This record gives sequence, C-alpha cells and structure tokens, in this order.
Amino acid sequence: MTEPSNNTTHFGFKSVPKEQKVAMVADVFHSVAAKYDIMNDVMSMGIHRLWKRFTIDSSGVRPGQQVLDLAGGTGDITALFSKRVGPTGKVVLADINESMLNVGRDKLRDLGLVTNIEFVQANAEALPFADNSFDIVSIGFGLRNVTDKDAALRSIFRVLKPGGRLLVLEFSKPQSEVLSKAYDLYSFRILPFMGQLIANDKESYQYLAESIRMHPDQETLKQMMQDAGFAEVSYHNLTGGIVALHRGYKF
Repeated sequence: MTEPSNNTTHFGFKSVPKEQKVAMVADVFHSVAAKYDIMNDVMSMGIHRLWKRFTIDSSGVRPGQQVLDLAGGTGDITALFSKRVGPTGKVVLADINESMLNVGRDKLRDLGLVTNIEFVQANAEALPFADNSFDIVSIGFGLRNVTDKDAALRSIFRVLKPGGRLLVLEFSKPQSEVLSKAYDLYSFRILPFMGQLIANDKESYQYLAESIRMHPDQETLKQMMQDAGFAEVSYHNLTGGIVALHRGYKF
C-alpha cells in the first residue's frame, strides 16, 4: 500500500489520480444503490439503525430547524430528522450520487415524508448553499468516500449557522485488538462474499471494506474537524469503536 502524492488519493487500498476518484466512487454507488438498504441490514444485523438513531438523539435537533443530511443516500437519517423538525422545519437530503438520491427520494415519498424534505445532488467539497444556512449538518457513512475530506469539512463549516453543529457518523477504529482482528476477518472475507451473494457485486463491497480501513481514526478525524474551524469537538465510540460519532460546533 503506497501513500498518495499531492496528485493522487486512496481508492480503497489503491492509489489513484485525484480527478478519477469521484467517478470511481460514483460507479460503486451506482452499482450498489438498488440493494443498499438490504445490504446495510444484513451487514450490520440491523445495528446501523441504532447508530443512526443515536446520531439523531445526540443532535439536539428541534422543531423548525434547518438540517442538511449530507451523503444522505437512501434517506434513513433524513427520515428521522424530518419527523423531528416538523412542518415548520426543513431537511435537505444531499448526495453526489444520482442513483442513491433517486432511491432515497422514492423511499421517502413512499413513506409520505417529503413535505419538509428537499433533494439536492451536491459535492460535499463545494456545497451549493449560502453561508450560514443550516442549524445542523450530518454526514453518515459518507465522509470516507470524499476525495478531499478537509475541503468538505471547510465547506460544511461555511454553510452552518453560528451555533450550528456537525455530526459525522462513520466507521472507525475498533478499540480492542481482539475486536479489530475479528472485524478484519469479517470485512475482508465475509463482507465481499455477502456482496456477491446478495447484490451480485463482490468488487464494490471489497472497496467499501478497504475504504473503512483507509479512513482516519477517531483522534485524527477530531483534529481534522478542529483544523476546519469546529470547536468543542468530541466523539463517542459505538459498538466498541467499529463506528464513531463525532460532533463539533461552529461558534
């Protein structure tokens, strides 16, 4: 595994030109979109729903607030926020991938939850929103796929209102060696097999496993958020650190 240069970045364990990563990640999510929800339930044994609910409960969201669910994909977190902000609030589900956005739009419409939801195709590194637009920005299981994470964090900081908060829910570093080894075995042996069996797509799930390993650990991401301007940055490990929820404020 080689370290990326200024002109390259990681795509899983591979080093690729930065300008190619967006298209390569897009291909992955175009491929997995239709079976994404099913695979989430199978891969996590349903625990992802508890992680997402914990994120909402930790957000301090209130009725009438403006929320951006970035990399919102198939809309699980958007749906939870939509119920909390109510008819006087708004949730923007933004995702760079059209296929994921379409799946999310269809699912939320079927649930009757689109009256206070907007859908926007957007790149996290250059968000198409005005400064100081949102009370809360969340990004769930999406930051690791962003090419320039520092640029994305700065862009998020810009669109947050003063006093607003960012929540980053993402796979992270297990806190025990035993759990870490077991998780590696699951990620690199079992997960691609399930991807092939359920979604007929071993390669995409191989990439997703590799992308988790390449994502910054808890302390590194905390420092990145602080460097982007966020204050009072903290994180909470979930399921032994397999997942972590980072939270930071714009003051």
